[in-house]
Amino acid sequence: MLMSPVFNFSAGPAVLPKEVLLEVQQELTDWHGSGMSVMEMSHRGREFMQIAAEAEEDLRAVMGVPSNHRILFLQGGATTQFAMVPMNLLRGRKHIDFIETGHWSKLAMKEARKFGEVQVAASAEDRGYTYVPAEAEWRLDPNAAYVHYTSNETLGGVEFPYVPTTGDTPLVCDMSSNFLSRPVDVSKFGVIYGGAQKNIGPAGLTIVIVREDLLGQTLPGTPTMFDYKTQAEGDSMYNTPPTFAIYVAGLVFKWIQRQGGLKAIEQRNIEKAALLYETIDTSDGFYHCPVEKTFRSRMNVPFKLTDPGLDEEFIKQAGARNLLQIKGHRVTGGMRASIYNAMPLEGVKALTGFMQEFARSRG
Repeated sequence: MLMSPVFNFSAGPAVLPKEVLLEVQQELTDWHGSGMSVMEMSHRGREFMQIAAEAEEDLRAVMGVPSNHRILFLQGGATTQFAMVPMNLLRGRKHIDFIETGHWSKLAMKEARKFGEVQVAASAEDRGYTYVPAEAEWRLDPNAAYVHYTSNETLGGVEFPYVPTTGDTPLVCDMSSNFLSRPVDVSKFGVIYGGAQKNIGPAGLTIVIVREDLLGQTLPGTPTMFDYKTQAEGDSMYNTPPTFAIYVAGLVFKWIQRQGGLKAIEQRNIEKAALLYETIDTSDGFYHCPVEKTFRSRMNVPFKLTDPGLDEEFIKQAGARNLLQIKGHRVTGGMRASIYNAMPLEGVKALTGFMQEFARSRG
C-alpha cells in the first residue's frame, strides 16, 4: 500500500522546500569537503564566513535590497524587534504611529509603549480585524518617529495588498509571515524585519533590513546587542550568530533564485491561495472565511466550519490523510492552512479535495 505524501500546513515553524532539506541532509556531516558540519564550524572561520557572505549576497539579489540598506542576521525572533525598533528609531522623538490590524500588530504596539507614545493611526478593530483600513483615512502624525505596520497577520489571515506611503517618516514593517512571498520595493522602507521560520528557514534566525541613515541613534541605556549599528559594524557577528539557521536560509535564497525569483514565487502563491479560497467560497456555506476578500492573505488562510461541532472530526480525518497542522490558533479557533512558498500546489489540491469530500459527506 502506497503512503500518501505528508503536507504540513503549520503556521511556523513551517514547511521547507524538500530540495533544500535533501541538500542539508547531504551536507550535514561534511560541508563541501571541509570535514565539518556547519553546526560545528567557528562562526569566524573561513568556511562559515563564506556561507554568511553568500547568504547576504543572495538575499540582496532576491529582494533587490539597495546599497544604502544593511542586512542583519540576528536572534530573538520578530518579538524582540518589537523592542529593538523603538530603541533604535525613536531618535529623540516621542510618538510612533501604528496601523492596528490584528494580534501581532497589537503585541508590537504593547511593547512599543514601554519606550514611546503609541498613536493608533488606523485600526481594524471595528470589524473584528477582518480588513485593512483605507490608507486615505489614516491619521498620520508628520512628527512621528516612524510608522509601523504588520504586512500579514498570521493569526487572522489579513494581508496588506500594497506598501503604504508615509512620506519622509520611516516606514517599518513586520514582514514575518509573508517575507519573500512576492516582490517588494525595499527602498520604501526604513526597517523590514521578520522571523525566518515561515518562508525562509529554521526558527532561531531573525532578519532585519535597515536603512543606514537610521543607525547609531539609540535610546540611552539600549543594550549593546540591541543596537543595530553595533550589529551592522560587526557584520551580524558581534556574538555567535545562529549559524545553522543562516546556512539553511542561504540555501532557501538560492532555491528561490532557481524557481525564477520572487515574481515566479508570487504567481505560484496566487494560484494556491485562489484554489483554497474558491473551495471555501463555493461550499454553499459549509465553510466560511471571515476576512474581507480584498485583504485575504496568500500565506495564512483561516476558515471555519459553519457547524463547529464537526471541527474535531474534520481535523482527525485530515490527519488520517496526512494533511497536518490544520487546526486554527487557540485565539481564533476554527482551521488555518498556512501555504507558504514551500507548500506545493499538490498539497493545496489534496487539502481542497478533502474539504470538498468532507462537505459532501457531512453537509
